[in-house]
Parts: sequence; C-alpha cells; structure tokens
Amino acid sequence: MTGSAACLFCRIVVGEVEAQVVMRDAGITAFLDARPLFQGHVLVVPDAHAATLCELPAAGVAPLFSAVQRVARAVERGLAADGTFVAINNRVSQSVPHLHVHVVPRRRGDKLRGFFWPRERYADDAEREAVRRAIVEALAAEGAAG
Repeated sequence: MTGSAACLFCRIVVGEVEAQVVMRDAGITAFLDARPLFQGHVLVVPDAHAATLCELPAAGVAPLFSAVQRVARAVERGLAADGTFVAINNRVSQSVPHLHVHVVPRRRGDKLRGFFWPRERYADDAEREAVRRAIVEALAAEGAAG
C-alpha cells in the first residue's frame, strides 16, 4: 500500500478498517458505501493510493474501469436494478481523498434526478467556443509535456 495510514480507504484496502467488500481483484477493491444513496451503492477504489483520477497512473485506468464495469453489471443483475449511476468526484465533494468510483443502483421512479446540481448555460456561441478552445489548448499542452 502506498497510501497514508490516515487514509480511510487505504485502511479498508489492507483490512485495518472493516467494510462490506464485494470484490478484491488485481489491485482493485470494491465495497458498500457506508452512507449509500440507495441500498447496493458500491465504491470501487484502486488499492494503490491516488487522491484523484488525475493522479492515477495511466496504467491504472483500464483495470479500474474494467472493475467498475463488472461491478455495475453485478449491481444491476444482483439487485434487479434498472440501471446504474456511475460517478467520480475529483477534490470538490470528495469526502475521502482517495480516488473512488460510485456505482449506484437505479430504478425508474427512484427520485434521483439527473445530476445533483443546476445546469449553467453558455451566454452565447462565443463563450462556448472560448471554453472549448481553453480545453483544447490544455490538452495540447499536456501532450507536449508528456
């Protein structure tokens, strides 16, 4: 484990803190959320500590999302859910600073409405283009740095 002894999820991964584990596989641990949106809400975490998706080494992305896909299928089948909501918080609204992917069972009429925040529109096409350009330039800079 490369995480901190203070990190709750690192402590769950090594068995120091009890959790209702649903899967351990190839550097990934999945367990029931202690404060679920709905019963069957699972958190999928990389065993090696990374605070956010941006900090996860590229080699860890495919194994993490492969596990998320397996858990999402299992939640749907095992709980007879109509689908799942899959989400990640990076820093903002991240209650534990260890990368974790939420897999939440969904049922039609469950009263979970889309995203949990209001939508913000672009003032006009020029503003939308400026935002698009800023992201494209950041991606290009990342490629040049990599």
